[in-house]
Amino acid sequence: MKMKTFLAATLAAGTVVYLSSCGGKKGGGGAGSVSQTTGWEYNNPDNGGFEVVDYTEQETGPGLVLIEGGAFQMGRVEQDVMYEWNNLQRKVTLPSFYMDITEVRNVDYLEYLTWIRRVFVEYPQVYVQALPDTLVWRRRLAYNEPYVENYLRHPAYYEYPVVGVNWLQANDYCAWRTDRVNENLMISKGILDHNPGDQVGNNNFNTEAYLAGQYEGLVRQNLPKMDGSGDRAVRMEDGIMLPHYTLPTEAQWEYAALALRENSEGSPERVWEYKLYPWNGHYLRNDSKNDLGEFMANFKRGRGDMMGVAGALNDHGAITVPVDSYWPNDFGLYCMAGNVNEWVLDVYRPMTSIDEEDLNPFRGNIFKVKETDSDGKFVEKDSLGRMKYREMTDEESMHRHNYHKAYNVNYNDGDQKSSAVDDFLGEDVPGSDRMYVQGDSKGVGMSSLITDKAHVYKGGGWRDKAYWLVPGNRRFLDEKEARDDLGFRCAMIRVGSYGGQ
Repeated sequence: MKMKTFLAATLAAGTVVYLSSCGGKKGGGGAGSVSQTTGWEYNNPDNGGFEVVDYTEQETGPGLVLIEGGAFQMGRVEQDVMYEWNNLQRKVTLPSFYMDITEVRNVDYLEYLTWIRRVFVEYPQVYVQALPDTLVWRRRLAYNEPYVENYLRHPAYYEYPVVGVNWLQANDYCAWRTDRVNENLMISKGILDHNPGDQVGNNNFNTEAYLAGQYEGLVRQNLPKMDGSGDRAVRMEDGIMLPHYTLPTEAQWEYAALALRENSEGSPERVWEYKLYPWNGHYLRNDSKNDLGEFMANFKRGRGDMMGVAGALNDHGAITVPVDSYWPNDFGLYCMAGNVNEWVLDVYRPMTSIDEEDLNPFRGNIFKVKETDSDGKFVEKDSLGRMKYREMTDEESMHRHNYHKAYNVNYNDGDQKSSAVDDFLGEDVPGSDRMYVQGDSKGVGMSSLITDKAHVYKGGGWRDKAYWLVPGNRRFLDEKEARDDLGFRCAMIRVGSYGGQ
């Protein structure tokens, strides 16, 4: 049996070396692996040094659980009492992905804020822009000032879901989390030094900037080159770094909330019982012997009844409750109904269900590329250490994807290029305002809340009646708005096989 070589890290010594072992999977890397296409041996410096690493499967990131993909009926499953007709049923398929077990907690967001304040000392506005809006707790005729002052920062609320975070802030948190997780992975493999105090301004670890060769700080030891002539930075092909944390798409969120995996056991290719809520049955109380009669979620039972009466509290929370309260669904996810609503990635359109794709459905794509100079090199990262991106032009889109000219780049929809009212307004009206906010120079005319800045949120919260606990129901809010019953959780794609650790 030929010897196979692969890249590995000796964590005790904190250095990266080559180790050897026997055997391995078909098609893997190593000196004994041969290309089935050319017959040339992989990982042989005499053959040019093309490297192919052994890769088992994706590591599960912190806080995540694997959601096995499949087909399901997405959309409304009950009477449309709001008469919105905005979520017709359709069958779609989702590949496997990962989802946060719980909603993002106050303590998680405080860690994020602390990092921002420490790193961006010269840019205090970054910290200010990341702060949740604690004033969402205020009501004109209610004494909620204690929540304004205490809910985010008091340790009594550390395990409670963060609220007052708008859609833009939630996305920024996901990007920050990606970089911190990948940075920690690189530290654990001896590639980066553990010295976060040296990260100031744009000298902070950013996944995209590192892969583009624009991160120089805190590098302890790069990977050795195959021919022994020096070292090199980690590449995507090494399989060390994880994909991005993001907000889940609406389809991912609804699929994960329903958790129909246990409802198809013993019935191949068929779900034997559909769900109204993330649990089986159409009741809101637990029917198990040990917890009989307990409410399954944190929601508003009726006007003025947020938690029941003393001595017999029904959901144990006048407002939010700790993120791991109640019983997890069949995917192991907590509070997919109630507690707080949750942002998803999609732009809101009432009729998305009519024209979206049936594999990985999503509305909100804006195709971007990294900015390059005239020599084709990446433009220097910005003052915050992030790579600079720009939207693709029509010509680039058609050239790269062979799109018909009628297609447009911005799949938020309603942008200037796809507007059905080209002659109604002048050419200086951008984006979906052209389609959905039409009027004269004084703003008089038709208007709508539906724009490219309106995003979907789902799940129901502590202020909501049971109707909104149904995963198929959907609402929307402007990306800069926040609420005291709206939070979020993160997701991550699954690369490779649909199995998992």
